[in-house]
Amino acid sequence: MTTVAFADVPTPVGRFVLAVTEDGLVASGWGTRERIRDRLGLPEVHDPDRTAFAAEELLSYFAGRLRRFTTPLDWRLTSGVRREVLRALYEVPYGSAVTYGELAELSGTGVPARAIGSIMGSNPTPIVIPCHRVVAGNGLGGFSGGTGVETKRWLLTHEGYLQPTLLDL
Repeated sequence: MTTVAFADVPTPVGRFVLAVTEDGLVASGWGTRERIRDRLGLPEVHDPDRTAFAAEELLSYFAGRLRRFTTPLDWRLTSGVRREVLRALYEVPYGSAVTYGELAELSGTGVPARAIGSIMGSNPTPIVIPCHRVVAGNGLGGFSGGTGVETKRWLLTHEGYLQPTLLDL
C-alpha cells in the first residue's frame, strides 16, 4: 500500500510542505498537509527518513548550494500532455527562464502557449519542477505560489535571472 510522509520546511518565501511517497516527491507547496493529503487520498505515515533528502535539497537550493534537484519524483498527480510539459520544464536550467510559448514548443506536445499557464498553475511540485522559470513575453507573468508574483520575482532573483532592485536590498 502506498503511503505519504510529510515535512514542513521553513524557507525565505514561506513555509513549504513536502509530500513524499515510496516512489518520490509527489507534491509540494505553500498549502497545508491536509489539503495535499486530501488531494492524494493516501494514508499518512510519520517517516522523517523518507522526507529528509527532499528537505535537505530544498534547504540547499535556498542556501544557494543546489542548482538542480535530484530528489526522485512521483508523477502520479500528472498525466498526458500535462506530464510532458512539466517534464520539459524540469529540464529548464537554474538561472534561466522560458516564455510560455517556448515551453509549449520545447514540450513537443502541441499545447498552445495560452494553455501553458494553467498547466503551471496545476504543477504539483513547484520549485522542484520550476514553474517560476516560465515568464510572459512581456514580463514576469503570473504565479500562484507563495505570495504570487512577488514569490516568483524572489525566486528568479535568487537564481540570478533577475537583478535585485532597491526594494530587495
